[in-house]
Amino acid sequence: MKRAGMTLDKDYVIGRIDHRIYGSFIEHLGRAVYGGIYEPGHPMADEQGFRKDVIELVKKIGVPVTRYPGGNFVSGFNWEDSIGPKEKRPKKLDLAWFTTETNEVGLHEFVDWCQKAGTQCMYAVNLGTRGVDAARNVVEYANHKSGSYWSDLRIQNGRREPMGIKLWCLGNEMDGPWQMGAHTAYEYGRLANEAGKVMKWVDPSIELVACGSSSTEMPTFGEWELTMLNECYDTVDYVSLHRYYGNPTGDTASFLARTMDLDDFIKTVVSICDAVKGRKHSKKRINLSFDEWNVWYHSSEQDKEIQKADKWGRALPLLEDIYNFEDALLVGSMLMTFLRNADRVKIACLAQLVNVIAPIMTRNGGGAWAQTIFYPYMQVSRYGRGTSLRALVNSPVYDCADYEGVPLLDAAATMDDEGHVTIFAVNRDMAEDIKLEADLRAFGPMTIKEHILLKHSDVKAVNTEENPYNVAPVAGPGGTLENGKLEIVIPALSWNVIRLG
Repeated sequence: MKRAGMTLDKDYVIGRIDHRIYGSFIEHLGRAVYGGIYEPGHPMADEQGFRKDVIELVKKIGVPVTRYPGGNFVSGFNWEDSIGPKEKRPKKLDLAWFTTETNEVGLHEFVDWCQKAGTQCMYAVNLGTRGVDAARNVVEYANHKSGSYWSDLRIQNGRREPMGIKLWCLGNEMDGPWQMGAHTAYEYGRLANEAGKVMKWVDPSIELVACGSSSTEMPTFGEWELTMLNECYDTVDYVSLHRYYGNPTGDTASFLARTMDLDDFIKTVVSICDAVKGRKHSKKRINLSFDEWNVWYHSSEQDKEIQKADKWGRALPLLEDIYNFEDALLVGSMLMTFLRNADRVKIACLAQLVNVIAPIMTRNGGGAWAQTIFYPYMQVSRYGRGTSLRALVNSPVYDCADYEGVPLLDAAATMDDEGHVTIFAVNRDMAEDIKLEADLRAFGPMTIKEHILLKHSDVKAVNTEENPYNVAPVAGPGGTLENGKLEIVIPALSWNVIRLG
């Protein structure tokens, strides 16, 4: 059996964990809204048409913030289409996904859903085909108390109290040629600054997320962030990052090492933010909003056929990745990467929440169930609160096609406000268990409260409506904790949550 060591100390601190790193994303795309969170006539639908079974699963995760309404969708979206009487709302062609948007669910309905699901709305404004005027108007509509045209229209539309939306995205992936109204870095930086400026004039309490480059593979990456921030640094609060991974070749070892790339991506963008800070002689620090991340590759070929067969259809079953066991392991490692960068990653949104590359799946008229990736997401959201600790890990390593020196034991640790410690760990070794020996003497007397294990003999195993618990957490083998020394077995190819207190 291989061995790994870890040293934890309450004074070895990375930073305070912002609970918003456990956020998610609902876009008007596929069945995320229609057939996902909203399905009037479903046996589990409430009086507004929202599926109560989906709401309960969202509550189990504990999603603090949900980005909305896009995504690529937002770059062609007129927010005014989504307010007022439903029967008067226009049906529009969505050029992002080549479907038809009916606007049955709009701003009021989504804010109502957020309240029911225990989450907060993170709203994206259109800086593709729209601009400064629309951006300031939607803030006035949502957040101004009364006595102005837009706030009084909100009251007329049935909501007297302001919506109180605090987080606002200034567009989406604005360097992407697939984006409606794509910009150069300078154009976008100027626009983000002017839009953000007037949005904060309307409501000085809001926080703003500026678009980083849409991918590290883009030729604009790096220079985009530098140029854009040079124009809007003093106005914005966060820079967005987006990252998806896949395993189309079936190389599990390389797939599970993708967080090496993720960590490098985060540190690169942090360096650029700090370079602009230095250039401007600023005391302000820009943090990161990783507002799109996940595994995404399973549905690519299927989507092409669906769109070819039913272009301009409503709520087509697009991007419905069926996640397997190895996907859950990588999602766990991605969450641990955010924890290890908790000093700068303050917001993150798993994309997306229901049906569309999502931890929750539904069948129209039928059930709702948790995909494999649901479990690490739920567990880190539930137990990864408080302070992120700098775990000193000594692990055996391996080389794979894409990376060298990959730790076989991927781990992170947190301490909550009551002093309870949680260790999260993935054993990337596909054949051999690892005995973890952790030095916890700095915390004083503790016991092992729980060892939660996610493991399956088949890396391609999935959950379905008929077999929803095929891949599900069980009690782990546990270990011993004596005189501040923890010894515990981390089974081969597994996700682990070790709770101590």
